[in-house]
Amino acid sequence: MSTEDQTTGPARRSNRSGPIVAITRWMENLGETGFAYLLLAPVFLLLGAVALYPLLRTFELSLYQNVLTDSEFIGIENYVQLFTGKADPQFPGTTTFLPGVSTSGSFPFVHFDGLLRSALAVTIIFTVVSVFFETLIGFGQALVLDQDFRGRRWVRAAIIIPWAIPIVIQGMMFFLMFHPSAGFLTEPLANLGLVQLDNTLNDPVSSLFIITAADIWKTSAFMALLILAGLQSIDRGLYDVAEVAGASKWQQFKLITFPLVLPTLGIAILFRTIDAMRIFGLIDSVSGCTTVPSLSCMVVSTFNTNRGMAAAIAFVTAGIIAIAVLGVIYQQYKEGF
Repeated sequence: MSTEDQTTGPARRSNRSGPIVAITRWMENLGETGFAYLLLAPVFLLLGAVALYPLLRTFELSLYQNVLTDSEFIGIENYVQLFTGKADPQFPGTTTFLPGVSTSGSFPFVHFDGLLRSALAVTIIFTVVSVFFETLIGFGQALVLDQDFRGRRWVRAAIIIPWAIPIVIQGMMFFLMFHPSAGFLTEPLANLGLVQLDNTLNDPVSSLFIITAADIWKTSAFMALLILAGLQSIDRGLYDVAEVAGASKWQQFKLITFPLVLPTLGIAILFRTIDAMRIFGLIDSVSGCTTVPSLSCMVVSTFNTNRGMAAAIAFVTAGIIAIAVLGVIYQQYKEGF
């Protein structure tokens, strides 16, 4: 054997057993699922770093009394004050965190006025009502847009116009429509009993109705586009087979359309729920946070006076959103999607 072969032979054998070769062989032995998770690992790490650090920092700030001046570590005292009502005097106007509870004999109950002063209750009511109607209207729009008709492209372009309007401009539009001197919708809706005729934008019930309607008008198109994407992914051959089998339109919807679009529908509801829980700009531009309080409004109003309490409210809001996210993920996992 030549000298060159003696020197290069071991080097070649060492390269074949080096770390790069070992990693390459390990990647080749991964299954399709494992390789997919490997490719997504950098994204998961980046999102975890971007999302996890602010959350942990927020929780750290919530353990202090006031980080503006002389910060003092008080543990979970901010959370105790928040859930016992002792923190309510820090909030603007008559806003409270939890719904006000009255007692009649031995039966406590939540009165309606106290319910609409609670930032937590108003946020949940707004989220449930707006997401429900946005899903219902968006589903109907998606079913229509999924059909083949003349001018479908123009209709698809027109349906996203409300969604493209900035929140501040949208809020100013609805503010002017219900303004005492310039509004033209106050009287017709007041005749239907939906809003107050006088002092409409300062009435909590009327303002919450207006803000919810504005949000539904704007974001139904977002739901429609997401659901439409799920509808168009369904194999059209399934409908042909169903028609040959004599299935009605309702049976086709119940047995084909709805089950196959359900995963996309769950993701769309999840996105809208997260966004609705963080509502602030629409409330601030239509009626103000003192009339219609929300958790985000409470964070903003408390931030300049007590950042520890503001951080506690923000962390509780993140916890509620996390519960909603985990609920949707668990439901889809249980259904096998």
